[in-house]
Amino acid sequence: MIKEERINYRFGEKIRAVRERRGLTLREVAEKAGVSESLVSQIERNRVSPAIDTLLAIADAVDLDIEFLFADYRRDRSVKVVRRDERSSFTTRPGVHYERLAQVEDQSREGIEAYAITVEPGASTGSAEYGHPGWELGIVEAGQAELAMGNHTHVLKAGDSVSFRADAPHIVANHGKNELKLFWIITPPKGEIGGNNG
Repeated sequence: MIKEERINYRFGEKIRAVRERRGLTLREVAEKAGVSESLVSQIERNRVSPAIDTLLAIADAVDLDIEFLFADYRRDRSVKVVRRDERSSFTTRPGVHYERLAQVEDQSREGIEAYAITVEPGASTGSAEYGHPGWELGIVEAGQAELAMGNHTHVLKAGDSVSFRADAPHIVANHGKNELKLFWIITPPKGEIGGNNG
């Protein structure tokens, strides 16, 4: 028997509430699920962590929706907070400064990272030679940006936003007289951006 304090996910209360609402006894549920009455009782009291096939059999026996059963588990997600004074920052080239706002690492292609980027007048970030896998989405917070992709240049002013597949060469330049401030999202994460990447 697994001790109660080792139970990470507690399904018992929901199973018992639905069983009682349906007017079913422990014995009836156990017979329908093909398990012992004692096991159903222990599960309802969160005394054991059932195997998934047992849990599904009991859910079927009481006609309990699986989405409802796992709803609390699905809402429990890790949250990473980065305080303003804890942001990592780096300069990729003269006149281009990055502050990492957030980064979600994922072994699949679902990760994401976000930056506050400052581009001084006359400076640029990106590469005219190569892109990288994934997507980028940016918002101009102040100043004016020129996004060059292939043979096209897009002028972006404060409040404008842009998104694009990043596998083609692209450059974001500041040809104005004022500082350019950007909020930029990249997915999947590239890790620390350096050199001529961006």
